[in-house]
Amino acid sequence: MKERLRTFFLGKRLEDSKLSDEKFNILWGIPVFASDAISSVSYAGEEILLVLIPVLGMASYKSFLPIVAAIIGLLGILVFCYRQTIDAYPQGGGAYIVATDNLGETPGLVAGAALIIGYILTVAVSACAGAAAVTSAFPELLKWKALIALILIALLTWGNLRGLRESAVMFGVPTYLFIFTMLTLIVVGIVRYASGSYTPQETAIAAESSKDMLLFVILRAFASGCTALTGVEAVSNGVPNFKEPAPKNAKKVLYAMAGFVCIVFFGVSVLISMYRIVPNEEATAVSQLAEAVFGSGSALYYVVQVMTVVILTLAANTAFAGLPLLMALMAQDGYLPRQLIYRGTRLNFSNGILFLFASAALLVIAFNGDQHLLLPLYAAGVFLSFLLSQLGMVLHWVRKKGPGWQTKAFVNGFGTIITGITLVIIVLMKFLQGAWVTLVCIILLVWLMRTIKKHYDKVRDDLRISSPEEAVALMGRGRVGKLVLPVQNVNRSFVKVLNCAKDLDFDEIEFYHICSDEASAKQLQAQVERLGVPGTFVYEVTHYRNTEEVLMRHIEAEHAKLDKHQHLTVMMPNLVMQNRWARVLHNQTTKTMIRRMEKYRNVYIFQIPYII
Repeated sequence: MKERLRTFFLGKRLEDSKLSDEKFNILWGIPVFASDAISSVSYAGEEILLVLIPVLGMASYKSFLPIVAAIIGLLGILVFCYRQTIDAYPQGGGAYIVATDNLGETPGLVAGAALIIGYILTVAVSACAGAAAVTSAFPELLKWKALIALILIALLTWGNLRGLRESAVMFGVPTYLFIFTMLTLIVVGIVRYASGSYTPQETAIAAESSKDMLLFVILRAFASGCTALTGVEAVSNGVPNFKEPAPKNAKKVLYAMAGFVCIVFFGVSVLISMYRIVPNEEATAVSQLAEAVFGSGSALYYVVQVMTVVILTLAANTAFAGLPLLMALMAQDGYLPRQLIYRGTRLNFSNGILFLFASAALLVIAFNGDQHLLLPLYAAGVFLSFLLSQLGMVLHWVRKKGPGWQTKAFVNGFGTIITGITLVIIVLMKFLQGAWVTLVCIILLVWLMRTIKKHYDKVRDDLRISSPEEAVALMGRGRVGKLVLPVQNVNRSFVKVLNCAKDLDFDEIEFYHICSDEASAKQLQAQVERLGVPGTFVYEVTHYRNTEEVLMRHIEAEHAKLDKHQHLTVMMPNLVMQNRWARVLHNQTTKTMIRRMEKYRNVYIFQIPYII
């Protein structure tokens, strides 16, 4: 039944040989890896105006387009830099691999932590922004905004658990429809404005304009608008997910992403400036723009809203494609739990997908589905990973040399300077709004990953055998050793354990009994001796009903007598109820005792099931 349900919801299990079929070509790689950057055009311009308008009023539109142009210029620099990263590191991993390889362990972990947090925020912000688009069209749903965001995240999780190829097709078509919808909005909007069929209404807004604070406001608006650049690194992170030639296909997707973002972001920003859109809590900037261009309640207005919801939801799909792969790479290096390495039934990193779902859902609940509260946490970590990646690439070219290395190092060096300046601006402008939270989370995550690495190193060192002679010594002298067999009464489950003990031919068998009076102990001893199995009957009397504690003290005392290569075996019966509901009617004493005895290195523990 369980397997049928799994197949119904997730599809049939895929063989390892099908992995190459699950990879993306250019057509489906664009929506998977570029949807985050493309979708940001629906809220990046709004974030800029939310900073400018309260201070500059209607004069904000004079600074708006230059800020947008600066962000698009920065996008061009990043795309050119990451093109070189794809060539140098076709195995993927992005900033984590580049920083670790060239800057060392700590910068690599910082870059990895920044990317993990950035991907989680991508899902949370995109889902909340998608929910905002829904509530803009249907204001009566505003109180359910957080729930709508959670539903969107759940749908994305389900789609990605079904596999890479199915998620690409499932989410790919809507991405192209969004691009077409936005291009239609831009063309119709410009034509209407140029023909004079629409005259924007001037809104009186109280401004706090001051020449002294103008630069500060512009820098803060630039920092807010840099959310449009999130997701740029996703392509270089996910190169292994492309069909061969993977690096070539990845670069084409990178160029296509940059082209779409430039056209749509700048086009929408021009319309926002033309139509004098003023963001508010009840309707997004894109919603107001569609209403102005197509008319309130028109079919095309709802098409824009629906496609905006879809693309903002699909933006989170970039994280679902990138984060599980990144976490698998870090888990292989020992910095994250090993469970993240293994692929699920559909050849995806299902544990990473479920981790992303849980983390993003917690953020949505914590911030009540408000993307404006989440966005200040967003860009700092993203640009920190940008900076470390570019700096690592500079050192890579300097160390490796090769044809044209000076030019390549100059390009990445320029990218280092630009991303570094941008990071400083973002941290300074957004520090009190939430950037500090991201930085603290990065520090804590780096500490956690170091702790995990130390644990795995300790386990590896503890398990390592340095020589064949040591292995022989660990084998002992071929003796089975002593068996302690706890017994409370002679029944079928005890006899089954005793038969197993006889087959193993222990050197010594100790029947250990805990009782409240000696008379019952003598009676049980006689029953055990009638079974004809050689052994020593040992009993202890207690009047405090602390059977488990007495047994543990005995095991501890026996363990203390062992030499270095000796061992002690404990066998216990375990009643297994086929009826699940009947299990709650029985104590789980055996399992509890086994967990307590696991701490002793030289104690072997066997539980012999007796099925009822």
